[in-house]
Amino acid sequence: MAEASELSSLRPQLDILGVPLYAVVKENVGTEIQNFRPYFNGEIFMDEKRGFYGPRERRMGLSGFLRTGVWRSGWRAFQSGYWGNVWGEGFVLGGVYVVGPRHQGILLEHREMEFGDKVNTSEVIQAVKRIQN
Repeated sequence: MAEASELSSLRPQLDILGVPLYAVVKENVGTEIQNFRPYFNGEIFMDEKRGFYGPRERRMGLSGFLRTGVWRSGWRAFQSGYWGNVWGEGFVLGGVYVVGPRHQGILLEHREMEFGDKVNTSEVIQAVKRIQN
């Protein structure tokens, strides 16, 4: 939720540049999307078949909880008031993409390497500025 909030803070700049902000989620357990909505200021798409996640989902197993970076990211998020749920399938790693129209393709690809590995928002804006309409 912390990363969703940070990306949503870019919304005014994205609006000026005419670029929409989307989220793709893999499941909606209970009120998960409803609880996510206050942190994300864009359209949310549900991908139950997980086609967006690629031919091979990237996962972090239980050993991921032994990583110092995961604990630090979790602590920072908790200190900032972000708290996720423990329901559903939480081992799939996410990512952030900036995609240009037609043949321009992917201008920025940030694949989470461990839980809490957030994209640099400055790099997102730089990639968005390279979009050719």
